Amino acid sequence: MTGHAVQPAERALIRISPVHQCGYHARHMPVPDPDLLVRLPLFRRVRPEDRVRVAAAGRLRRYERGDVVFEEGEPPDDFVTIVEGRVKIFKRLPGGRDLILQIFGTGDPLGAVAVYEGRPYPASAQALDPTVCLHVPRQAFLGLLEESPALVRGLLSGLTLRLIELTERLSELAGAGVEARFARLFLKLSEQFGIPRDGGRFVPFPLSRQELADMTGTTIETCIRIMSRWGKEGVLTTERDGFVLVNGQVLEQLAGR
Repeated sequence: MTGHAVQPAERALIRISPVHQCGYHARHMPVPDPDLLVRLPLFRRVRPEDRVRVAAAGRLRRYERGDVVFEEGEPPDDFVTIVEGRVKIFKRLPGGRDLILQIFGTGDPLGAVAVYEGRPYPASAQALDPTVCLHVPRQAFLGLLEESPALVRGLLSGLTLRLIELTERLSELAGAGVEARFARLFLKLSEQFGIPRDGGRFVPFPLSRQELADMTGTTIETCIRIMSRWGKEGVLTTERDGFVLVNGQVLEQLAGR
């Protein structure tokens, strides 16, 4: 569902200013510092001179929660990497519902296969909270791939992990019960974004009930019932800015682990 786990040192690569109104694509920010790329896993082992080239060609863009990074069917003009924040990848289903396929965080590239193959994006990407992304023009990125084996290896490693995670996710949606899907979702979010708190795990991720339903392939009514019951039973509680996994053992049992 998500990419690599976000380490504490990676949580604040740059400071995001207060929320402002913006349009379909966020406003451009200053040219990125090459040193910033060292803290992004994909570019960490790239030669310093290649990082300078990426920084010179790239632009930082800021997105607010709900802003679209790209839409399904659009041509992949840029190679996009998340510098700060979180982005959901989703498909629009017949009838207007969304199915959230994966959530990506700091350091994760977006739509890499589409960029490499030159095919339209197969799904849409939308910011889940204030987010900054590095945009590198497609042709500039492809040129760098031809000259940087380290970048190719990093990209292939990430794509392999994503394929495994997406396969597991689709298997869960097809075979697991609704409550098991919810339990696995929160355990996964806890593993990747969770912070210890009072004997539990706090996930600083204010997902709406509709977004939770979209992530588990169910209705908002079912989501509300499960979340309400878990709250009363002391399994998981909802806070304004996220969720607290109070009883991880129960969630592990529900997930069938």
